[in-house]
Amino acid sequence: MKCWIYLMNPFVFACITPHGSEILEALSDDASLMARTRRSMNSLGHAMHQSAPQVIVVLTPHGTRAEGQFAIANPERLRGTVEHHDHAVVMERLVDRDLARDIAQTALADEVPTALLNYATSEGPLSCMPLDWGAIIPLAFMPEVPVVVINPPRAFEFTPHLRFGASLARAAAQCGKRVGLIASCDWSHTHAETGPYGFHEAAVKLDTQVVACIESGNFEALAAFEPRLIEDAKPDGLWQTLVLAGAIPPHVRRVEVLSYEVPTYFGMICAAVHAPKPDVQP
Repeated sequence: MKCWIYLMNPFVFACITPHGSEILEALSDDASLMARTRRSMNSLGHAMHQSAPQVIVVLTPHGTRAEGQFAIANPERLRGTVEHHDHAVVMERLVDRDLARDIAQTALADEVPTALLNYATSEGPLSCMPLDWGAIIPLAFMPEVPVVVINPPRAFEFTPHLRFGASLARAAAQCGKRVGLIASCDWSHTHAETGPYGFHEAAVKLDTQVVACIESGNFEALAAFEPRLIEDAKPDGLWQTLVLAGAIPPHVRRVEVLSYEVPTYFGMICAAVHAPKPDVQP
């Protein structure tokens, strides 16, 4: 079995972001509700703008899934709508298909189950797939550049996520472009009885541990969470963060947590994962 470990950080900027709809003021009836997270997202967006990426890779839990595989969207375009409080935000982005294919080829060569996804036609105006809210919300704060959107499988065996992250880093390093990386993650979804999943005391327990792991830069510790705790707390961020862990190794991982809050029924963390200085070449 091949398992590649990339030793540097090939991303000009990386971050962990939430994707609650009301982070966008256009979708909120109460601008104070997620104000702290919105300020943090503006800071992350500013940092991404300053890093001048030519393409942004988004790891989302809500896109089109391929069970047991890392699903990489590979149409010409992605287009989607997020609706909330009778308001809507529409977004369309071009796909960097060269990088999408390179990531898939590298992961498959590393024996990580991976699928390239398209719809309708191989190219042209009908080659378009849905852009989900897990990507739209963070991308609304970021530069308008082509994207690669990836949906990791939600299994409790996390080794493939670390391995896929290493494959992703190698493909990014070799593509010759300035690549940004977003791990789109909400955390426990059982903080409130009024939420769609009800209340469970596991929510506070899991989120407390997640914040500690992210603050310390020890993303790999998330792989040790018990399946029962995960099932009770219902986070959707573990899988993307573990891909990020594989993509940016601990010795070059400089993490800055901007905020954590639970304004409704789910937890939200904003964190920057800084790249090396620009004169350091991967």
